[in-house]
Amino acid sequence: MKKYFVIALASLSIISCNRQLTTALKSSDKDYILNTANEFYAQKKWSNAIALYDRLPNLVAGTDDAPEVVFKLAYANYYDKNYRLAGHQFKNFAGTFLNDPRREEASYMAAICYYQDAADYNLDQSSTESAINMLQDFLNNHPNSDKERAEDANKKIDELTQRLETKYYEQARRYFRMADYRAAVTAFENLLEDYPSTKLRQKSFEHIMKAKYELGMHSIYDLKKDRLESAIAFSKDVERDFPDTSSSKEAASMREKLSKELEKHLKVIEENEKRKAEFLEKQREEELKKREKEEEEK
Repeated sequence: MKKYFVIALASLSIISCNRQLTTALKSSDKDYILNTANEFYAQKKWSNAIALYDRLPNLVAGTDDAPEVVFKLAYANYYDKNYRLAGHQFKNFAGTFLNDPRREEASYMAAICYYQDAADYNLDQSSTESAINMLQDFLNNHPNSDKERAEDANKKIDELTQRLETKYYEQARRYFRMADYRAAVTAFENLLEDYPSTKLRQKSFEHIMKAKYELGMHSIYDLKKDRLESAIAFSKDVERDFPDTSSSKEAASMREKLSKELEKHLKVIEENEKRKAEFLEKQREEELKKREKEEEEK
């Protein structure tokens, strides 16, 4: 019996809430709409509050209520997980109400909305890059901000930057797994250039080393010498940057094989050059004999 009573009470509450929302939506009384929206906001009924706050900007424009409406609408959308819209509204608040004491909070929340909207590292990263820019803008524009906010912003920038690094690292690894070694080398080098302090630096060096090794050892004749020399030079970079590690030991092992392959290839080049010179000399001799014969016949 108690269960049915609770259900009936909940149903009456929903009906009453819906009736209150409908009445407010149909009303043209600014104060009534605002009070009702604030009631829903206090009750954390975000979608209802949003529906009513959306009606108010034009009605309260130029009044003391305008900042409050925009601010609460942004927060209602944030709590309702409409992060992109909330971010735009917080940003608009900070750019419109320049003297409002909540301006810094709005700038911070705009950045947080972009952070919340940022996708996972293996999805589109435009929102991640926007979030980093927004957080950095907040730090630049509010250098004397609350310490806790500043620390949180820096922490989130680090997190999002690492997310981007991971994305680009996985893209480069995909090229490597596909045996597209040239593309892999380029992708890893771009990662290291854009994020020189990345925690994935050593792993990136390892993949570049392996990719250059494969390119050198299995290259076509015309490119083999340059690729072998490039791989050998990079193996020394690995040893310099990561001494006494498994990476440097593997690089040294690869360099030994690469050096032997280069020595062998240089002999092939020397033999080919020798044959080419002999062939050209023979051609010249035959051409000379042909001319001498033509002279004798004249």
